[in-house]
Amino acid sequence: MYVPYQHSGLTDFSKPENVEAMQEALKKVKSEIGQTYDLIIGGERVKSDETFNSINPSHKNEVIGTFQKAKPEHIDQAIEAGYEAFEEWKQLSADARAAIFMRAAARMKERRLELAAWQVYEEGKSWPEADGDVAEAIDFQEYYAREAIRYGWPTELTPYEGENNEMIYIPLGVGAIIPPWNFPLAIMSGMSSAAMVSGNCILLKPSSDSPTMAMKYVEILEEVGLPKGVCNFITGGGGSIGDKLVGHPKTRFIAFTGSKEVGIHINELAAKMQPGQKWIKRVIAEMGGKDAQVVLEDADLDAAAEAAVTGAYGFQGQKCSACSRLIVEESVYDEVVEKVIEYAKKVKVGPVEHQSNWMGPVINESSQEKILNYIEIGKKEGRLVLGGEQINSEGYYIEPTVFADIEPGDRLEQEEIFGPVLSIIKAKDYDHALDIANDTDYGLTGGVFTRDQRKIERAKKEFHVGNLYFNRKITGSLVGIQPFGGFNLSGTDTKAGGPDYLLFFQQAKSITQRL
Repeated sequence: MYVPYQHSGLTDFSKPENVEAMQEALKKVKSEIGQTYDLIIGGERVKSDETFNSINPSHKNEVIGTFQKAKPEHIDQAIEAGYEAFEEWKQLSADARAAIFMRAAARMKERRLELAAWQVYEEGKSWPEADGDVAEAIDFQEYYAREAIRYGWPTELTPYEGENNEMIYIPLGVGAIIPPWNFPLAIMSGMSSAAMVSGNCILLKPSSDSPTMAMKYVEILEEVGLPKGVCNFITGGGGSIGDKLVGHPKTRFIAFTGSKEVGIHINELAAKMQPGQKWIKRVIAEMGGKDAQVVLEDADLDAAAEAAVTGAYGFQGQKCSACSRLIVEESVYDEVVEKVIEYAKKVKVGPVEHQSNWMGPVINESSQEKILNYIEIGKKEGRLVLGGEQINSEGYYIEPTVFADIEPGDRLEQEEIFGPVLSIIKAKDYDHALDIANDTDYGLTGGVFTRDQRKIERAKKEFHVGNLYFNRKITGSLVGIQPFGGFNLSGTDTKAGGPDYLLFFQQAKSITQRL
């Protein structure tokens, strides 16, 4: 029986029993950190001659796990293992493949807080952010499983006398899944499950900042019966194996989420034909944003300021959808700046294993240095009104930072920072605000606070972003409810969590039989 998809709720950490359960999960995971993990190729554990460590950004001297640095020959082996498994995997019905990912979702539900606890330690996510990530991962497994079943249903075509015509969707082959660290279970498992449930086999190469979370997902897939070779687990630096993975002539597709620079490089490399290559590689890419929330004079200013702070500093601003630009109509500009400062001052920063800390560390030392460099630029371009300092040398912590009086065209207004830095820009009027909002290389998320429905309708037509929100924060899209993906250099707008997404991992075959 087909059961419609429903979004998973979030854990209510105001309830003592949930707090106690999360504390127990943190203790359990704490006792398991520091293990060594292997590559997985064709279902077999494989070691390399070099390793690297995944570090807890809250306590930078703590090793979460040790992983193998894959070599180019491991890529060759994994691709061959993938194609060997593909011969049987592609023959399974959509229902049979979907059942595996439904079982994975059920197993993830059973271990929900444990999986969240791993993110607290490995990525520095607060309890609510980690729990939300796991909920989204569960949703992806369930939603894409149902979508795979739907794509297996007959396609409605125009009848034609004397012929039987049909169109079916078939998988592409073996592809590379290259997810980011910032949604280490949700985006990683979403990209992976979409490819596999469609009948493809994959090489999963997680970020070197989040390999443990990816391994926990792969272990769940093994437990629920995913055949060997369908998911091959490859770890190591993008610079050492990334080009080999993307450029291999047998790589059929690449699904990537990460920076604009890396995404453009992947697209260029994938477009180059290699000796023996029989197809044009398909690239699915999501590449970040410089997202803006517009506040007009008729808005609920308290709600707008609170949404800006939540969007700017949730998971330390390390979301591609983060509110990094707040564009405010000049008649209410000074009032909004003060309200933003007031809300931002309430943000408590510290090690996120403690529930009381709403904001944790940034992911690593190089990220911290990059953000601090942008703060120095901001001091020259605008007016620092809050934060701007590195704190707590035990981890990679930066205060919530607010710059006012940033001008359109400034680097802080144009360049993605990926950290807890909010730039506030003054707009003369609504026309000017929309011009500023649209004047970047990106087009991922955006929002407008206004009570005027006519202005809302105008933004629907003129605010050029893939995900547009009104009178709410611009982060936190939900699977199956707000399909996610952006325009311009934010990516290929493949709309993860939407009804079109699985199309990018399949190809349509038209079949005609004369009667």
